[in-house]
Amino acid sequence: MKVLLVNGSPNKNGCTYTALNEIAVQLEKDGVQSEILYLGADAINDCMACGYCSDNNCCVINDVVNEVAQKLDQYDGFVFGAPVYYAAPASRLTAFLDRLFFSAGSKMQCKPGCAVVSCRRAGASASLDRINKYFTINNMPVVSSSYWNMVHGSEAEDVLQDAEGLHTMRTLAQNMAWLIKCINAGKQAGIDKPEYQEKEWTNFIR
Repeated sequence: MKVLLVNGSPNKNGCTYTALNEIAVQLEKDGVQSEILYLGADAINDCMACGYCSDNNCCVINDVVNEVAQKLDQYDGFVFGAPVYYAAPASRLTAFLDRLFFSAGSKMQCKPGCAVVSCRRAGASASLDRINKYFTINNMPVVSSSYWNMVHGSEAEDVLQDAEGLHTMRTLAQNMAWLIKCINAGKQAGIDKPEYQEKEWTNFIR
C-alpha cells in the first residue's frame, strides 16, 4: 500500500511540505508507505486543450505530468497539497492536475484522494473546494478529517505551532490508511470496483 503526496508549492521545504510530511509520518505508523513528490520551482505548462491525450493516453507536453501518469498504478491513494494564493491553490498545482486528470484520470478512479492547503490567514476553504472538484468528477472517494485539511503559517516553523492543523493532518492520514485497507480487504473478498456506464454528455448550448 502506497500513497503519493504531491507538493505543489515552489518552496520545497515550506509550509505545504510540513503538512504533507506530518501525513507521511502518520501513514508510516499505520503501515502505509508514502512518497512526497516536489513539483519544483520551474513553471508547469497549463492545458492547451489540444486533444492529444484523448488519442494517445499521455500529454503532448512531456514533463513531470507524464512521469507521474506512468506510475499511477503504483499508488493506492493521493494527497495533493498547495499554498493559497489569492484565495486559490497555487497555479503550479492546478496546471499539473488539469493535465494529469485529462490524460490519466482513469488510472486514479476508485482510489482515495484528498487536498491539503497551507495559508497565512484566509482563503483555505475556497482552495480546498477547488482541488476537491478533481476527485468528485473522477469517481474518487474523498478522504476527510476532523476539520478542513489546512494548516496556517507564513513559515514552516509557524505550521509546527499550529497544533490543530497538525492534528487534522494526522487524522487525515489515519482515515486515508483505513480507507485504503478497507478497499484492499474488499478486493480480497471479491468485491470489484464498479463497471461504469458510458458517460452521457449534455451541452447547455448546441
